[in-house]
Amino acid sequence: MSDFEKRIAQQVELRADESGTKTLVGYAAVFNSVTDIGGYFTEQIAPGAFAETIKGDVRCLFNHRSENVLGRTKSGTLRLAEDSYGLRFEVDLPDTVLGKDVGTLVARGDISGCSFDFRAMRQSWDDTVDPPKRTLEKVEISEVSIVTFPAYADTTVGVRSLDEWRTGDKGRRNHLAAARRVAGKRAAMEQKFRGIQSPVGDGQDAS
Repeated sequence: MSDFEKRIAQQVELRADESGTKTLVGYAAVFNSVTDIGGYFTEQIAPGAFAETIKGDVRCLFNHRSENVLGRTKSGTLRLAEDSYGLRFEVDLPDTVLGKDVGTLVARGDISGCSFDFRAMRQSWDDTVDPPKRTLEKVEISEVSIVTFPAYADTTVGVRSLDEWRTGDKGRRNHLAAARRVAGKRAAMEQKFRGIQSPVGDGQDAS
């Protein structure tokens, strides 16, 4: 079972320099931006999460298809860098039919989204809030894709990670604390409800 997940990234822009090179630029991820993941949990990426992993060999694809290569960090045609805002990418489009087509479609606004594949190398969960909150602290990114239809974020791996966290010692304590807090709120509400429903007096006035 793959541990890689997909997330929708930000808007993609097309730029051209004096030499005619067309470059797509954008942010694959934004730091400290809380995102709802399918209603199961929320998620944010901590600054520095990509610092080590972007030094590897990452490709930019079209629609996540390995035969549709647009750029690669190893060749210098794809550049990834962290700044205070998030993970920025730049990819020089190749002088191929695919590269020209993608550039034209982005320029026309027919394609405007991208997404990225990643694997959580280090993460933490806050199960005292509803829904639980996930913080990605170290992330391995395998590819960035320019996509025709940005897909909804997949939840399978994240939910599995939450379950594993809950069965661990820290997760168990976190989860039990949340359960106690919820139980306390429920008891307080029930007590308040009983107070509203109780009659002022226990008996009826005699006539």
